Amino acid sequence: QVQLVESGGGLVQAGDSLRLSCAASGRTSNTYFMGWFRQAPGKEREFVAAISWSGGSTYFSDSVKGRFTISRDNAKNTMYLQMNSLKPEDTAVYYCAAANAGVVVTTVGSYHSWGQGTQVTVST
Repeated sequence: QVQLVESGGGLVQAGDSLRLSCAASGRTSNTYFMGWFRQAPGKEREFVAAISWSGGSTYFSDSVKGRFTISRDNAKNTMYLQMNSLKPEDTAVYYCAAANAGVVVTTVGSYHSWGQGTQVTVST
């Protein structure tokens, strides 16, 4: 099993930046893909970004492309989500997740391990 713990959420103003971290422990060999999802109140959990083991492949939803970047440091078993130019519609609980190779990274069901989530609130 893989344990995931997110950190870095908070309350910011529109246009600000925030960096989320996700620390993995346990069977970290099962983290070929790592991803970020978010869930706003009353909405389904949606894909935000994902990254492959080497970092050579990254994926973003259209809503965050150009504003968010994703990276990982395998030596530290940590993944990051740098969020710039934040908008009120980015307000949500952000979850990190881990998946094996050969999956569709944009799908919730592809991920076998999830963190507890961290709240991001963007005010106007």
